[in-house]
Amino acid sequence: MSIPSSARPAVTSAGPLGGVAVGLALVLLAVVIGVIGERSTGPRFDDAAAAMTEVNATGNTTTVEVVAEGMRFKPDHVEVPAGDRLVIEVTNLDQRRHDLVLANGARTPTIAPGGTAHLDAGVIGSALEGWCSLSGHRQAGMVFGIAVLDESHESDSESAPDGMRHEPAPRVDAMADPGEGFTARPAAVPTVSHGRVHRVTLRVQEVDREVAPGVRQQLWTYNGTAPGPVLRGKVGDVFEVTLINDGTIDHAIDFHASALAPDRPMRPIEPGEHLVYRFTATKAGIWMYHCATEPMLHHIGNGMYGAVIIDPPDLAEVDREYVLVQSELYLGGDGEPGDLAKMKHEQPDAVVFNGYVSQYAHRPLTAAAGERVRIWVLNVGPSRHSAFHVVGTRFDTVYREGSLMLQPSDPGGAQVLDLAPAAGGFVEMVFPEPGRYPFLSHVMVDADRGARGAFTVIR
Repeated sequence: MSIPSSARPAVTSAGPLGGVAVGLALVLLAVVIGVIGERSTGPRFDDAAAAMTEVNATGNTTTVEVVAEGMRFKPDHVEVPAGDRLVIEVTNLDQRRHDLVLANGARTPTIAPGGTAHLDAGVIGSALEGWCSLSGHRQAGMVFGIAVLDESHESDSESAPDGMRHEPAPRVDAMADPGEGFTARPAAVPTVSHGRVHRVTLRVQEVDREVAPGVRQQLWTYNGTAPGPVLRGKVGDVFEVTLINDGTIDHAIDFHASALAPDRPMRPIEPGEHLVYRFTATKAGIWMYHCATEPMLHHIGNGMYGAVIIDPPDLAEVDREYVLVQSELYLGGDGEPGDLAKMKHEQPDAVVFNGYVSQYAHRPLTAAAGERVRIWVLNVGPSRHSAFHVVGTRFDTVYREGSLMLQPSDPGGAQVLDLAPAAGGFVEMVFPEPGRYPFLSHVMVDADRGARGAFTVIR
């Protein structure tokens, strides 16, 4: 695996260490120290010897700085010239303890929040894996890799550990930061236009989009985004939707907000064709629209969905209003459509709000203390339930599937908006004070898959 020089950690070089014999002695010493230490603090590494490869020591030392933060090591891998001695300075910026253990037995002590530890990995002759040994941390993604550069500065990919090999299908890290240039999808709810007839054009477009940091998929979309555009109106409004198929296969559309025979308006159309779908919104709620072409599982699972908000009569104004559409990602190869086999076995690679993994954890939504905030939530699935929850506050208003279940004058409160696939509603709350308020699906495995975000609340 080759990393651009701009992405490599800063390194320093020291003078000779005494040649091959001293280099090998340092490796053996690191292993002995690691084995002695782990007898009282962690598991044995019976394969430690297998992780070493005899190599001519260069007499140089490569020093790297690694940070433990957000249940990840940053950077999570480094490249070291073959024969260099590697020294790792590990700083813990998390609010919980961590350590770093290498497969050759070298390790740090447990590092308290804010602390720094020094790890001498010895002379590096082959690729090594590392991880945090505290319970569950490795499984949660705290892994580290060391690759070896040969004299041509190409990394030793053949002997690289599993966590560092190039995989045929992309992997999603729900904790990864998308980077400074990333812009989250706007989550503000569109305002209702004054007219009672809404004429909309939706184009089927098959596009290549990033869905998580470093992970791209070919999505089938309405107007180039998944979810498609959020539409909004009032009870009694008419929607006249022109569907144009600019894709390469047949596609269709089904508006749950409509009440009409599906035979013609929901029929699949071939590439280059179009149809007009006209309906009157007679019931309030947040409604799903999606492709009705079989297999619908594949079309919905690959991005063909969106939301229509029909305001309940006399819906009160609020200070801020957001919409979150929960969906699942079943990844094919990088840049390929979603994997139908994964969809059939309900094995999502990620669960997301508004189409991108954990985007609002890195680009939080905003509010001010004391403001009333309304959040519309639609679960388009295609298969997972949602349990929408905001940490640090309670819902005083809950509207679910056309029914007002809780309002501020009631003595009780609510902690979750539970939604089956295709269900939707809204919640309202008042944030009590400034701070960061995470939100998530309380189906915790899905929160770990990316169905999470946060509000930044100011004074």
